[in-house]
Amino acid sequence: MLDLSKYQSIGEALKDAVDQFANEVCLIEADREREKERLTYREFKARAHPLAKALQDAGFAAGDRASIIMTNQSKWLLSAYSVFFAGGTLVPLDYKLTPDEQWQLLKHSGASVLITEHPIWRQLSLSAGRAAAAKLQTVLVTEAPPNADLAGARRCEDFRGEGEPAFVPRQRKDTACIVYSSGTGGRPKGCMMTHENYLEQCVALTSIYPFWPGVRYLSILPTNHAIDFMVGFFGPFTCGAAVVHLRTLRPEYVREAFPKYKITYVSLVPLVLKNLQKGLQARFDALPPGKRKVFNALVAINKALTKGRPRPGLSRRLLKQVHEAFGGELRTIIVGGAFTEPQTLQFFYDLGIPVANGYGLTEAGTAITVNDLKPFRADTVGKPLPGMELRILNPAPDGIGEVSVRSKTVMSGYLNEPELTAETIVDGWLMTGDLGRLDETGHLQLAGRKKNMIVTEEGKNIYPEDIEAAFESLPVKEFCVFAANYIWPKRSMVGEQLVLVLHLEQWQQLTDQLRQDINARNNRLLNYKRMHGIVLLDEDFPRTASLKIKRNALAERLAKLDNATAILPL
Repeated sequence: MLDLSKYQSIGEALKDAVDQFANEVCLIEADREREKERLTYREFKARAHPLAKALQDAGFAAGDRASIIMTNQSKWLLSAYSVFFAGGTLVPLDYKLTPDEQWQLLKHSGASVLITEHPIWRQLSLSAGRAAAAKLQTVLVTEAPPNADLAGARRCEDFRGEGEPAFVPRQRKDTACIVYSSGTGGRPKGCMMTHENYLEQCVALTSIYPFWPGVRYLSILPTNHAIDFMVGFFGPFTCGAAVVHLRTLRPEYVREAFPKYKITYVSLVPLVLKNLQKGLQARFDALPPGKRKVFNALVAINKALTKGRPRPGLSRRLLKQVHEAFGGELRTIIVGGAFTEPQTLQFFYDLGIPVANGYGLTEAGTAITVNDLKPFRADTVGKPLPGMELRILNPAPDGIGEVSVRSKTVMSGYLNEPELTAETIVDGWLMTGDLGRLDETGHLQLAGRKKNMIVTEEGKNIYPEDIEAAFESLPVKEFCVFAANYIWPKRSMVGEQLVLVLHLEQWQQLTDQLRQDINARNNRLLNYKRMHGIVLLDEDFPRTASLKIKRNALAERLAKLDNATAILPL
């Protein structure tokens, strides 16, 4: 691994990595049964430098912002490398957002360059939101058909400069990326992540879960996701490892990738991990009684012999068929983005497949704590990473209070939001809005949320106030969206739900017609953004002098209701 303490920027580290590991494979891209390409670091450099040179020739300079909206593929990493080499700031956006949402974030970020793929650009170019992104000057589109109308964009494959690009140095405190959380909508919150944030996070994570030449990481989470950006791009590249991209995520092709490419690490969100658990358990349950008895006995032996620490060699011999299905070289499943239930973590550990669960926020540079497996603890989210200070604010008698953190991985602030930044980072400490306690061994146990936000099992952050646009013009006096656990705290990180709070007109009732209107709007939302119920309040919402709803005060009023009867089904 490169000694990242010697580097000032992501671009500088990546530049040296492609030279130091020139002959190692860095990228494999497969589409169903066919492997599309396999690049060494030397070949990666040869592909990326003409793009960096073309960007510079087009006037792209230090600090300029370039956005990538793309599915997982080699061109994502090639584009990001080129942006960093040219001294730019990267704006990675979720390709699953709607075109209007993507245009809104492009405008907010001030991106002058967009690199995307043809199907995404077709939707973007037809969106009414396009006119809003005034600063966007260059759009590069990958894999466009030869005769396609690109609506003012340029074919990325033809956008190549002659000669070598000039490397543009950046400093550790400069902004490397502007990262938007997955639930951003009505009020965009762009986390300004510095080069130092990523350099320090990479050092901390690889000290516990190392990469090296020959390691193969299967990239399933979107690369714009904070986890995959770190452990599916920057981390592997600075260690000479290889990243495997699949252009389809159909389960049968994901399963085949493990033995085909001898995967070492993979990152998943809790929902996918739980589905994997269900599939495995169904197979185990289908074994004939005799074989199931032998299998259960082997699992019990493995559990007893690995109680203190993982012993991969032993587990692979005891439970050979299970491990061969994962390729025989899987060391760890990395899970993040949301809370993972302890019994799911224990299930995999008993099979000899440790799950590196942790806890983090985009604002903290991905991870705050991680389970170092010394020993394995399914009931916690691990210990603070090296260099991460963690404290519990205003703890109750049971030790539970708000989790706050301080480290070199904490963002510099929210883009164009000084007041929100000041509320979130106080005297250098990041206020997470999550509740937890530290046990006697220094492990963090999460207990719920203080903020009006939920995190789904898919790792999606949902800020309820960002969803309220879907219910605009609803024929009621006033309404508001809340996370139910924010109103009635239940000291849990699972089963979080959104509710629509309604204040009806004096003459109005919750009629079938009004329910149908609400349901129609609700069904147009993505699954993870939908309301689970309605709460009626027979009084005016508290408001500020500027008529904004005082959410905290309204939540206090709602908390006086009995939540067992207050939430009406939709």
